[in-house]
Amino acid sequence: MASWIEQKVRRYEEMRFGQEPNRRNLPFGWGLEYIGGDANDQNPRAFLDRYIQETVERSDDWYATGAADDYALADNVLTFTSAIASPWPSNNRVHAQLFPVEKKGPAVVVLAQWNARWEEQQNVCRWLNRLGITAIKMSLPYHDRRVIPGHPRADHLVGPNVGLTMQAGRQAVLDVRRTFRWLEQQGYDRIGILGTSIGSAIGFITMCHEPAVRAGAFVHASTYFGDVVSNGLTTKNVWEPMAAAGITHDELRHFWSPISPFPYIARIGGTSDKSAEEAGNDSKKILLITGRYDPTFWPEFTDALLQKMRRERVEFERMSLPCGHYSMGTAPFSYAAGLRFGRFLRRALTK
Repeated sequence: MASWIEQKVRRYEEMRFGQEPNRRNLPFGWGLEYIGGDANDQNPRAFLDRYIQETVERSDDWYATGAADDYALADNVLTFTSAIASPWPSNNRVHAQLFPVEKKGPAVVVLAQWNARWEEQQNVCRWLNRLGITAIKMSLPYHDRRVIPGHPRADHLVGPNVGLTMQAGRQAVLDVRRTFRWLEQQGYDRIGILGTSIGSAIGFITMCHEPAVRAGAFVHASTYFGDVVSNGLTTKNVWEPMAAAGITHDELRHFWSPISPFPYIARIGGTSDKSAEEAGNDSKKILLITGRYDPTFWPEFTDALLQKMRRERVEFERMSLPCGHYSMGTAPFSYAAGLRFGRFLRRALTK
């Protein structure tokens, strides 16, 4: 029988989910045209099988990008052109809020949760500043200043269109890597990443492919992108049209594996084809902060991720709190999490 705190957390999570505005069910779509396929392909599953195998095997190429050639900083807002050209120009201009400290030292890219507003997690950045860390909060695709007409929510970063969601997940990682290149141009050489929820998944994948990242703190952790969407509370409206179209849980896990952390874990442990030294992964530090009663990133998926990391000999620290997904952002859990990831990042990036 659930404890009283678990019952209270579950009720709070349901209440917060019910309060979210502008949620709607979009139609299912294969969206192969967003990943180099034919929108009229008569066998989309066969195309995806081939595409996914090639993508995961050659993820270095899929997630590769260079610096942007049009970085601009005004009023501590960095803008540049994304490496992915989605059909919506407003989404293709990246915006990132810079929170600098006087003495140049370590820097952390902050990735907020799905549907985060422009002003959210600014206090997180200011907290990092107090610890002597420059923070830069990058807006994810289709968020705040990158929203597209008719979609006040970030419906296309996590949506029932298979190919478009894959394109958006890839775009997010490439945008983060371009943000790193700008930081390097400014002289920052001790770089970390802090991600929450979907920002955690994007950040983890980035760390697996980006040698410049020395430390990553990830709030909420799961195996596959599809596992979260098909089982989680906050993505019910995404899963329903997909299930109605005949997509199974296992298929969705497979379709979105290229934008999931799980296939890339071995890269951090140095057990992939590249050695840890060649990949730049030998000095990476990892912190995972999770909620024991999370109905979005279910604990069994978190446990499976941790087991995989142990098998691959990936060293990490973990903090487990008696809360859920939304409640992680409320006191006292937010204070406990903030204290832990702040100390972790300062220690990992100042040695």
